Amino acid sequence: MRAKQRVNSKKGAKYEPGIKCKGAKTVTVKPAGYPLKGMFHEYPETSELDVFEFYAREQWNGFIIKKGDFLFDRRMFPDFAFKVIEVEPDNSEIGENTKFTVEDYEIDFFVPEMKKEVTFKNIIGQEKAKQKCKLIESYLKNPEKFGTWVPRNVLFHGPAGTGKTMMAKALATATDVTFLPVRATKLIGEYVGDGARQIHQLYEKADEMAPCIIFIDEFDAIALNRNYQEIRGDVSEIVNSLLTELDGIDEHEGICTIAATNMLHTLDSAIRSRFEEEIGFSLPTVEERVEILKFYTATFPKKLAKDVDLEALAKLTPGFSGRDLVEKLLKNALHKAILKGGKVKMAHFEAALSESLCKRSEPPRGMFA
Repeated sequence: MRAKQRVNSKKGAKYEPGIKCKGAKTVTVKPAGYPLKGMFHEYPETSELDVFEFYAREQWNGFIIKKGDFLFDRRMFPDFAFKVIEVEPDNSEIGENTKFTVEDYEIDFFVPEMKKEVTFKNIIGQEKAKQKCKLIESYLKNPEKFGTWVPRNVLFHGPAGTGKTMMAKALATATDVTFLPVRATKLIGEYVGDGARQIHQLYEKADEMAPCIIFIDEFDAIALNRNYQEIRGDVSEIVNSLLTELDGIDEHEGICTIAATNMLHTLDSAIRSRFEEEIGFSLPTVEERVEILKFYTATFPKKLAKDVDLEALAKLTPGFSGRDLVEKLLKNALHKAILKGGKVKMAHFEAALSESLCKRSEPPRGMFA
């Protein structure tokens, strides 16, 4: 009679006594983390591969595994998961001669931008923000003259599309330092503890590349006020990791952290207090909207018709951010002109504006939409 099958998880490796299968020659695993809240915050690290191989073969001997499965530790670190990255041959059994390789934690999404093309000239308006960024520029060029009084952590806040990312890139260009952009949502891992681990890895990478700018966009995704913990169960671990890095307990010389958010009121007060400087970004004035329209239409591959009145368009677009003007108005109008042929006419802009305003007036889609 066939022995009862034991399964480690829904996608986990199977242990089937008495079932013959090819023996696994090599297995590559990667630490994946803990599936539940309340487990250890730090991951176990593999320091001696020979010891890990002996431990792995003894614990998982007889398990039939394939690429993508999870192997769960039941002894030293209960319920800690290792994801199977490669197994040769696939769908084979772990045995006494199986060789194991352990990959490091995934940090490939921390990709630095070495070449930066955005300058302060590309940013129209935001003069107060530019002026405040001069202090950061001075620090990154001459960090030694600040001593312990460095502008280490800076918070950009304001409506979406007002140039926060562009300002950070322009600052990196002006100081000729590495720009390390990270979308905050990428720091949220599949398991509780992943976010904390990845934040520490981010700063380790930045230390290697200093001087540099760490730019964390959509910051509210990981720095939520603790009142929101029921919504995001792992927020406390992520918040604590951020506090450790932002506090400067571990010296990060030559590193400036710039975080950007559209929702300042949702940030955790403890994290917000770690930022020495808060720099606000505002929607462009009518005069600034005119300048934005002139700057970007000058780069059009098609000429503007004589009837185009950019000042009139600027007056018709209150509440538009710089990104709104470029993406929803200018790009749309240019595409209409390309499809119809000829110059970009005022009618193309008016049609694009009408479509954009209709979308703005639509009620948000919800469960009753």
